[in-house]
Order: sequence, then structure tokens, then C-alpha cells
Amino acid sequence: MQIDIKSREARLADNPTLEKKSIDVVSKILSKNDIKANELRQRYKELGLYVINLMSSPGSGKTTFLESLSQRRDFRFCVLEGDLQTNRDAQRLMDKGVSAYQITTGEACHLEAAMIESALNKLQEQCDMAQMDYLFIENVGNLVCPASYDLGAHLNIVLLSTTEGDDKILKYPTMFMCADAVIISKADVMEYMGFSVERARADLAQLKANVPLFLLSSKQEQSIESVCNFIAQKRAQNYQSTHKF
Repeated sequence: MQIDIKSREARLADNPTLEKKSIDVVSKILSKNDIKANELRQRYKELGLYVINLMSSPGSGKTTFLESLSQRRDFRFCVLEGDLQTNRDAQRLMDKGVSAYQITTGEACHLEAAMIESALNKLQEQCDMAQMDYLFIENVGNLVCPASYDLGAHLNIVLLSTTEGDDKILKYPTMFMCADAVIISKADVMEYMGFSVERARADLAQLKANVPLFLLSSKQEQSIESVCNFIAQKRAQNYQSTHKF
């Protein structure tokens, strides 16, 4: 006698008592990092800190921008620095009088919320948070991995250097889709690099509508002030990024 062995799917399909429904699962199961990021949001609130996550490829000028901010007495901030190795960037900022703590990731090409929690504990030991309005997280230089990890920041700002070329926005869409603002850095050499702001703006609009775009040069005080004013305005509005990592 031959036994007809049906698959589970076939047996279910042949069962007349079952009501067939198609269910779309749309809710995201929170990862460990997401849970920790939510905890960080509460901690930032308790400390009275407005937090900015700076992301870019290596050498775009994140640390130089923060050095420029250190000259502004009305802009009180501290910094968590992320790099694979060395504490050079943190030391650069400390030399300017900025409270900074270095996170050395080893082989990790991004920062995670648990790293921020641990480093924030260390930073609190050397810095009076009551005297700070802002916390900058200078992420590891990389246009891929940091775009996948929520750090609980209020603002996610991506820097794109003119020396990298104006084609990077659509080449690395995940990074720029998480941006609440984009800064085109090293704008003073733009004409020598053949960088097109119009192309960058058009590419950005394809990914995400109405993202503010700033031109920044460490040699042009007005450009630094424009970014500062934007950040201060977002803090006054208690703006919180809605991007889902």
C-alpha cells in the first residue's frame, strides 16, 4: 500500500475548516542596541544634554569642526570620540579646553549604544554635566556601519567633504537617509575639487525631502555660525530625530 505523505503546507491548504489570512508583520522587534538607545534618551534628558551624532567617512573634518566650536564661549559642549585606535582626536579637543573621552573600538567600524553608556560614565567623572548644553558623539569614520546603530541622539548630522566627490550621497544612501542635516565640509576648496552642490542637493532630495544642507569651512566663521544656530534652534524646539535605524 502506498502512503500519500503531504507536506505541512499542503495539508493546511486542503483543510476546509481553516480561514486563510495573509498577515503582514510590520512592527520591529527591538534589538539590544535599540533598548539601550532608548535608555540613553532618558539619561540625556536627566543630564539636560542635547545630543548630536556626527557621522562621516574618515578625514571629513568632524574633529576640526568641533575644534572651531571650542572657540565659541556661548556653545557649551563635551565630546565622546570614536576611533578604531589611538586617542589623537580626543587629545586634540582636550588641548582646546574641551572635555572629551576617547572610545577605542578596536576592529568595530561603528559605535553602539552600550559603548556610549560606558563612555558617558567616564566622561561624567571628568566633566560637570550641569555646565554643558550639548554632547557631541563623533562616530567612527565610516559611511556604512554607523548608519545602522541608534545612539539615542537628538540630531544625526552627516558630513561630506568636497574632497570625497559629489557622488557619494547616492552611493551610500543608508547613511544619508538617517541625516537630520548634511554638512558639506572643506567648502573653501570646492572649486578646485569640481564639487557640485546642486548635484549633492538633488541626490539628497531623492532620498529624503527637506534635509537642511550647510556649506562649512573652518576658515569661514559665518559658515560655522550657521551650523551652530541650526543646532541651537533644534535644541530650543526640543527636536528629536524620527529616523528609525
